[in-house]
Amino acid sequence: MNQIKRNQFLIKPFLKRNNFRASYQIIITIIPIITLWLIVYQIINSSLLSLSKGFLLIPIAFLLTLLSSRTFSLMHDCGHNSLFKERRLNNLFGFFLGVLNGIPQKPWSNDHAFHHRHNGNWEIYKGPIDVLSLEDYNYLSKTEKLFYKITRNWVMLFPGGFFYLVVKPRLGLILIIFNLTKSILKETFIKIKKRRFSKLLNIKSRIKPPFSDYGDNFWELFDLIMNNIIVIPLWIFMCKWLGGFFFLTFYSIISTLSAAILICVFFVQHNFENAYASNSENWEIVSGAINGSSNLNLPNWLNWFLADISFHSIHHLSERIPNYNLRACHNANINLLNQSRVLNLKDFPNCFKYIIWDSKNQKLIPIN
Repeated sequence: MNQIKRNQFLIKPFLKRNNFRASYQIIITIIPIITLWLIVYQIINSSLLSLSKGFLLIPIAFLLTLLSSRTFSLMHDCGHNSLFKERRLNNLFGFFLGVLNGIPQKPWSNDHAFHHRHNGNWEIYKGPIDVLSLEDYNYLSKTEKLFYKITRNWVMLFPGGFFYLVVKPRLGLILIIFNLTKSILKETFIKIKKRRFSKLLNIKSRIKPPFSDYGDNFWELFDLIMNNIIVIPLWIFMCKWLGGFFFLTFYSIISTLSAAILICVFFVQHNFENAYASNSENWEIVSGAINGSSNLNLPNWLNWFLADISFHSIHHLSERIPNYNLRACHNANINLLNQSRVLNLKDFPNCFKYIIWDSKNQKLIPIN
């Protein structure tokens, strides 16, 4: 089989970014979200019976979940500097969309960029669920193997989604503040003990990030802090406006389902039968993009909510292609994508079996 080269693909015409199209995408996403929350307010303050209110809120929760997935997908584009022409606009709207999702955009984008640089190299990038090699898995005890299976079951998409969007960014801030305070107090005590009073104001503290993708540098830390400074007061306002118990419950359901959808889509686009799963020595970036990323055959309406991220091989070949050009670029290069895997919705459950990397044979294998 001949190795396909990147210069064989028609990419350049589809790299053009358009500020009007980007702005339009954000507007037609944000306005429905605001409208739906206003409708929620009217429903819960109406004289309807509780059962009737519940039935009315179900389709609204469904739409808000999908729109939340769309805002995340647009934030993803901003992180690749591909939605708007100017980086400053991508940074600005990326931060804003991160606030809507309750997740710091800068740390997330940096971590996601690492994934793009190593896609298909399972020796370096272990995927969203930290896939173990077959050797490491066999080294585990029976209890550890059971825990590994349970924590990587598709059911864990839901508690995992809640943790990912609601808990993790807040916990990250708390732990960073704790580590920073601990470091400052420790260094201050040492300087007082050694009578270095003149150096008390010259404290160099080391922040140890509690997660790999939060607080690794100043701008990630700044984004994490600013995100929480805006998100937490917004949550408090929404609690006062809609009622604390109702908002926290309704919002948690939406965030959990939205994150579960996104994690599921990301997972099946990289963990599937015969996926390219190389080691560092043999890894090749184009093969990682084409054979290490699946393309999803989804209904057009669902693709809209996912900002066409279903056309994933082309996205990995060039992350600078705006989402509004992905489909056209995919179609223009369809003759070169016959090696890439296409998945239907019915194929998704089978993908969750492939959670072991066989480093010897360089492939993902199903767990026993």
